[in-house]
Amino acid sequence: MTERKKIGVGYRLGALTVIEETDRRKNGYMVWSCLCDCGGRIELDTRTLQRGTVTDCGCRSRVRPGQRDLTGQKFGRLTALRPTDQRSAKGDTIWLCRCDCGKEAAAPLSQLTQGYKKSCGCLARPPRKDLTGKRFGRLTVLDYWGKKAGMHRWECRCDCGKIAIAGQTLLQSGKTKSCGCLGHPPVQDILGQQFGELTAVEYAGKKDRQYYWRCRCSCGKEAVVRQSYLLSGKTKSCGCLQARIVTENMKFVDGTSVTMLERTGQRLSRSNSSGYNGVYFNRRAQKWAAQIGFKGKTYYLGCYQQIEEAVEARKKAEERIYGEFLDWYYEYHAGKPRASSQRQEQSR
Repeated sequence: MTERKKIGVGYRLGALTVIEETDRRKNGYMVWSCLCDCGGRIELDTRTLQRGTVTDCGCRSRVRPGQRDLTGQKFGRLTALRPTDQRSAKGDTIWLCRCDCGKEAAAPLSQLTQGYKKSCGCLARPPRKDLTGKRFGRLTVLDYWGKKAGMHRWECRCDCGKIAIAGQTLLQSGKTKSCGCLGHPPVQDILGQQFGELTAVEYAGKKDRQYYWRCRCSCGKEAVVRQSYLLSGKTKSCGCLQARIVTENMKFVDGTSVTMLERTGQRLSRSNSSGYNGVYFNRRAQKWAAQIGFKGKTYYLGCYQQIEEAVEARKKAEERIYGEFLDWYYEYHAGKPRASSQRQEQSR
């Protein structure tokens, strides 16, 4: 184990000589006053002197005491030259760097060490290329238009006949392939055509580069719908078709959902804390209460000392109220008896 250096008056490190101790401490370590060979003075704590990271008052090194020295290190195309007196918004030291292209650039220490800054900007903006006459999707490049927002732009003619200005990077990457006609097809004559429950009765205009049609639904209502939604089948009604499907799936009879009654006991509401539908703890009575809802009304089934008694009362009410309703539904609407009723008949 390496023995720590004993720091005291007369201790020498580089161009520094410890001359006296101060009455201050830093992180529990004694702070010493040191004299540099150039005549300058600097105060350093015992730990810094033991580590030997500072060897002068700053007269020789460009990096201040406590700063990380990046001098000569390379980050991408940047070579760190020297620290500046400026600081970033996060408090990082701003370093002056030289790029491989010859230009100088300033960058915060953290951006250099974490790889966010790799050049003076020449990497982010590739040089202009000659794209004249070349074809990209439906676009044919005519002439160089200029530079805007750091990107070279080209004047192009689309196959539809329109002239468009497109970025060089977007053309080469394939992100721009037309003047916009590929992403937004032209208006089509669909007047009088039917799409599901909708019939196009009038062109409603263009908004946000989309074409709209006024349509009449089979239910009698009107709706303004995107042309693309009609052609793709995404919209087939004014909304009544979806409501009708929900109603059919929920099997509403006299305002009561047969589907919900069939699923009784299979799922609990989010507010349920007892683990059983219709059973809760009545804090005022300090007992377990049971209740049941049917056709918009809630029926109180009483309070019980034990939760098992409340659960049993709820089950009997379900069989009596829900069961009779489901038996009636299956007999007169579905045309077949309920499974539980069949088992009861067989047991008899």
